Amino acid sequence: MDIANSNIKRGLKENWQQFFLLVTINAFVGGMVGLERSILPRLAEVEFNIEAKTAILSFIIVFGIFKACSNYLTGTFANKLGRKKLLVTGWLLGLPVPFILMYAQSWNWIIFANLLLGMNQGMAWSSTIMMKLDIVKDRQRGLAMGLNEFAGYFAVALMAFFTGYIAGEYGLRPYPFYIGIALAFTGFLASLLLVKETQPHVKKESATSKIMRLENIFLETTWKNKNIGSVTQAGLINNLNDGMMWGLLPLILTVKGFDLKEVGIITAAYPAVWGTGQLFTGKMADHFSKKKMLYCGMFLQGITILSLLFAGTFSHYIALAVVLGLGKALVYPTFLATIAEFTHPLDRAKSLGIFRFWRDSGYAFGAILTGLLADYIGLEVPFLVIGLLTISSAIIIIVRMRTPVLQELAGVQERE
Repeated sequence: MDIANSNIKRGLKENWQQFFLLVTINAFVGGMVGLERSILPRLAEVEFNIEAKTAILSFIIVFGIFKACSNYLTGTFANKLGRKKLLVTGWLLGLPVPFILMYAQSWNWIIFANLLLGMNQGMAWSSTIMMKLDIVKDRQRGLAMGLNEFAGYFAVALMAFFTGYIAGEYGLRPYPFYIGIALAFTGFLASLLLVKETQPHVKKESATSKIMRLENIFLETTWKNKNIGSVTQAGLINNLNDGMMWGLLPLILTVKGFDLKEVGIITAAYPAVWGTGQLFTGKMADHFSKKKMLYCGMFLQGITILSLLFAGTFSHYIALAVVLGLGKALVYPTFLATIAEFTHPLDRAKSLGIFRFWRDSGYAFGAILTGLLADYIGLEVPFLVIGLLTISSAIIIIVRMRTPVLQELAGVQERE
């Protein structure tokens, strides 16, 4: 081993400064999408006079498609171009977003902002995930992903709350989006000036890895591999139901008479629990059955979404938002830790990119499906359909995944 490689160490303690810098940057990434979480559907109705739910949800469709494709491209080029270059590029694409949201004169400009936002999220979030997985030890991956996703989704919740509150006090535009300017420029400068490339860690790890290379990374990650494929389908369904919650929940709450502040609190509650819960579930994924965690999380989500059909009061919605957040907290870091556990270091970035491609395609599929159902049948029907799909995803996990293989492989990888 050359001298440069001998000085490279993997581990959370050994790389704590870089690790927590990446956690902070991912909080800024999450904050960017949280800017519009609670108010954009309302903006479509009030300022642009858009009534069709499919048209309102078009911003989520565009966001999901471009985030998914950016995830795939980031995974594909991470080993060739380096993680840092892709992270900085992602932030460059995000810089115009808050300005467009503030001053857009037509809904097409809002769509364009979400095209850029999707690329920002795909490239920047994917890069921070890969970089953290590169620098931590094998049995720290769940914790690493828990901290990463906590930062991102707690920031989503925080921004959803603040923008909902500011919109209620001062109007839908421009004030709720001012904070986005600070998030975008801080994230860009920190990534450009402070983040270090992590590819040397990958080269060192790959020299001793005992995991077999995947023959066809796309097919095996998508479905062919029973364990990785089961994770991928669950990721797609997870974000499919999140796309519905993002687009329809603010609308159904408004129809039921809740004001913008209440809508902001409810729409912030579930990503807040989702984010905070991952501080605990990430560490759990390093020690408990990933299969059981994924099954329980998806099943809990499905039951909760169905229960939303019977909610009526503010307290009902808050309670269900908390339970839904717990379900998502169980699966989110576990998805990423499981994919990393089953892939060779040189395959990991591409496999994660493919997983995140399908997972974030769920936003587009969810927005299209729920928009059509809401327009032609009614606002509550999507909750029934998506709830049943989520329960079906949980059943696929419990039937298809192979827990003993997971445990055996985890033991093999406990090397450092």
